[in-house]
Amino acid sequence: MNFDFSQDDKMLRDQVARFLSDQCSSKTVRGVLEGNAAYATEVWDGLVSMGLTGTAIPENYGGVGAGYLSLCLVAEQLGAFLAPTPFSSSVYLATEALMLFGSDAQKDHWLPKLAAGETIGTLAVVETVAQTTAEDMALRFSAGQLTGKKLIVADGGISDFAIVLARNPAGDLGLYLCDLQAGGVVKTAVDTVDPSRNSTSLEFNGCPAELLGTEADGWAQLETVYDRAAVLFAFEQLGGAQSALNMAVDYAKQRFAFGRPIGSFQGLKHMMADMYVALKLAESNCYYAAWALSTNSPDLPLAAATARVSATQAFQLCARDNIQVHGGMGFTWEFDCHLYYRRSNYLTLQLGGLTEWEDKLVSSLASGDAAA
Repeated sequence: MNFDFSQDDKMLRDQVARFLSDQCSSKTVRGVLEGNAAYATEVWDGLVSMGLTGTAIPENYGGVGAGYLSLCLVAEQLGAFLAPTPFSSSVYLATEALMLFGSDAQKDHWLPKLAAGETIGTLAVVETVAQTTAEDMALRFSAGQLTGKKLIVADGGISDFAIVLARNPAGDLGLYLCDLQAGGVVKTAVDTVDPSRNSTSLEFNGCPAELLGTEADGWAQLETVYDRAAVLFAFEQLGGAQSALNMAVDYAKQRFAFGRPIGSFQGLKHMMADMYVALKLAESNCYYAAWALSTNSPDLPLAAATARVSATQAFQLCARDNIQVHGGMGFTWEFDCHLYYRRSNYLTLQLGGLTEWEDKLVSSLASGDAAA
């Protein structure tokens, strides 16, 4: 079984890396972090022009149809350059939910627009600051309208539509498609650890919406979307961890103390070795998860949880210890270390925190043992 990527996939990765190297420097990230722009429009337009928003969308819906292995490598580069765009919300979440559960009419209407980058979508779930459960969902769908509030929606302020988890009059959860341009929605910016990513609360006051696809268990659908998106987020975390490690190593080679590079000191050697080991462990888990996603393997829930946990741990370790390697200057605003630290913490909380995914990993392992 070969878990490596094809030459075509690697060529796409290199092309995306070259584009982002030219157009998405730390100056670009800081421009969003410190300025008034909600996201880097030029970076987003470039990603769209390359067809990346339609990477996994079938050709009959206007997409490229390149599949999920290519999309995983695109995600890795977006993470490596900390791209401040709505790519993850629109592509990993909204597009996936539509492809999995949308009706033919919904797919015909929305997928071509998503593939062309004409429309930005998101997924609205969170209603509490505690661990999200099905019982917490209070937002209501009745008579074709949504009423209630979602606390934190990634890219909610710049999205044209949202797929919303809500409860119907019978008390069952479902996923509902809401055009955010139709009125009845109040958007409020939310301050988070990473201001370079647009985060918004959405208050629905009788906003028109429709069921995504047909009647089904909305919570089970959400978990399916999360398992698939977790693999792509894990690749973003993998790319960010690699960049943070590279930054630490480069600085350790150039910074001298007591007449020699600080990278020659044993304490820093061990620190960067631990970063490397965590990164490589995450990489192997991510590669397996990419295979499981691309083949729709029954092992996907386990593979996704494994990749998500290891990639989260690797990015947090590399981002934190990158600051330590830089010493006192690493804590200053002028150095870019905090950009990785901010993004590592932001991504940790998307799709639920690390503890939730550790619980999923344990449950998946237990289910596998029981099946065996």
